[in-house]
Amino acid sequence: MTIPLARDPIDLFAEWYEEALNCGIKHPTAVALATVDADGRPSARMVLLKGYDERGFVFYTNTESHKGDQLGANPSAALCFYWPPLDRQVRVEGPVEAVSDDEADAYFATRPRQAQIGAWASAQSRPLEGRFALEKQVAKFAARFAVGSVPRPPYWSGYRVRPERIEFWREGTFRMHERVSYRRGADGWTSQRLYP
Repeated sequence: MTIPLARDPIDLFAEWYEEALNCGIKHPTAVALATVDADGRPSARMVLLKGYDERGFVFYTNTESHKGDQLGANPSAALCFYWPPLDRQVRVEGPVEAVSDDEADAYFATRPRQAQIGAWASAQSRPLEGRFALEKQVAKFAARFAVGSVPRPPYWSGYRVRPERIEFWREGTFRMHERVSYRRGADGWTSQRLYP
């Protein structure tokens, strides 16, 4: 089946994403996130997609982490989903904005309690003297929040990649892959096929 040109790419992503969720992949929400620091040095790591809609693709993290620092200096990013069982890849590029406090609070409230405490305990991307230091921090915050709900740390939030470009790729035999690129302009999305 050929990747269609005349489609809303968010709707097409929704179809592919649903198939990825249901095909037995261990981490179908895993996506490579690429950022660039103020000096133009790139960095990539895996994050988990926690939501998407016509506004963009959302992930959460410690905003004081390496990725948070880079996004503060250069608020643009690229995402790359790869689902080997489906022989598919989706790339997303665009500016990045912080989610609202209400969105971040709502998502944080859905996380398991231990993950909430872990968000308080981990000074993400900073040097760690050893595993015991992290365990002490976990114990400290578990005691601090022993009763009641765990509030969201002020340095923990989400980012939304607002897509300006989305590319769909499907593997073909003998490098006869299929690529369709969608670009968002003032009048909406345009699309074109690309050589593999």
